[in-house]
Amino acid sequence: MQPRIPVAILAATGTVGQRFVQLLADHPWFEITALVGSERSAGKPYAEATQWRLDGELPPAFADMIVSPLTTDLPARIVFSALPHSVALELEPQYAQAGYAVSSNARAFRQTEHVPLLIPEVNADHLTMLPRQRQARGWPGLIVTSPNCTTTGVAMPLKPLDDAFGVEQVFVVSMQAISGAGYPGVASLDITDNIYPYISGEEEKMQPETRLLLGSMDSDRRIPHTLTASAHCNRVPVIDGHTSCISVGFKQRVSIEEATQVLQDFTSAPGVSQLPSALPNPIIVRPEPDRPQPRLDRDAKNGMAVSVGRLRTCNLLDLSMVSVVHNTLRGAASGAILNAELLVQQGYVE
Repeated sequence: MQPRIPVAILAATGTVGQRFVQLLADHPWFEITALVGSERSAGKPYAEATQWRLDGELPPAFADMIVSPLTTDLPARIVFSALPHSVALELEPQYAQAGYAVSSNARAFRQTEHVPLLIPEVNADHLTMLPRQRQARGWPGLIVTSPNCTTTGVAMPLKPLDDAFGVEQVFVVSMQAISGAGYPGVASLDITDNIYPYISGEEEKMQPETRLLLGSMDSDRRIPHTLTASAHCNRVPVIDGHTSCISVGFKQRVSIEEATQVLQDFTSAPGVSQLPSALPNPIIVRPEPDRPQPRLDRDAKNGMAVSVGRLRTCNLLDLSMVSVVHNTLRGAASGAILNAELLVQQGYVE
């Protein structure tokens, strides 16, 4: 067996950082060698520096690991970033400059030229931007980013539909779980018995990110998709699992049977399907009239599947459907880990 690749987690004490710790504790390719935190946390054992908020116990192997400061001198080759936007904007380029492969869950560089915005089953070929990124930025490392968690649940089912029928218009109403706001998140008096119809920046992220993810490559240059997207984003009193009601307009007429078959048949590319965190079939089509639901479907396939259902004719566009994605797994930490696995497989981590 090959030695596992040493990895570090930036902002390891936060809720997304905790997800990284949980998921990487027994990863077959990666070994956590550094947990990185703020000045307040640095120097403390991890169990003391963090308040564990996830189901189950903190993995005991990391309870006594001393939290490192935000330094670029880490015993790692890959860093997983759960940093806040403003901090990521400053520090992620420093880590790339120092030679690390940065797999980021932050939004700081999602729409930056030469930085792949990546869902491996959707656009693994966008990694061909990385040599240009290194050349343009003059750094030996790299940055790849995961999309907004809600965008993941929209772009995944759109990919096979676009390949088959040509997507022109997308209208989305999201119902987003409170865990997407981090901890402590939304005040209980705002969300209990309520729907909060505004999430700062979400609509502005989802629309261009979908166009980038479904875009094409011209050599090492990304060409955004030409689709028109409109989104309404809402916070709802659900702990985990983002639900999206999606209406799609196509270039050609599509029957419900054809769309259902295309979604059911969607498979990961052979190289992607062999990655440790990947699924051969990442979309689950639910035939029941009342599925998917976040409580019932968010954990499908260890939280890595996107569940789709309620496919029906749309009177405004062509097709309507509902999708559910686990926002802190597929839409966050698990997605970033899958991105890093692809980097290793494609030879971008030395």
